[in-house]
Amino acid sequence: MSGLEFEGLSDFQKDLLEIAQVKLPRETIKMMRKVGNRANTHIKRVARAKVKSKTGTYYKRFKRGKVFKDGEGKWVVRVINSAPHAHLIEHGHRQVIKTAGVEIEVGFTPGKKVMDTGAKNFESSGDFEKIISKELDRMLEEAGL
Repeated sequence: MSGLEFEGLSDFQKDLLEIAQVKLPRETIKMMRKVGNRANTHIKRVARAKVKSKTGTYYKRFKRGKVFKDGEGKWVVRVINSAPHAHLIEHGHRQVIKTAGVEIEVGFTPGKKVMDTGAKNFESSGDFEKIISKELDRMLEEAGL
């Protein structure tokens, strides 16, 4: 999933978020899990709209990954699909028939770009900012941030 920006947050909220990441890492992890779950929901909606096949385990295999710090020190959460054919749906694939041991390419199925579209949908929905501001308010009240 592409990086998310803090466009809808005020300067005060951005400062609080930075303080929370240092002083309350467990609360930050909980907050990022909620963000990942919501992003997962948006991506699943896009997948159901774009991918017409209703068989198999493609829809069931969307998962929120673990929250971790990347090389730059930013908190990251990923949404993945662990289905063995997910990359074929995402990026496209060749259509091949085999005759007498020779592969003949018949066509190409273009990728649906479910993850990219779902991530952009999530960013534009404003859910990220809502979750962050709600969790920051909760941290101010409960954790004494």
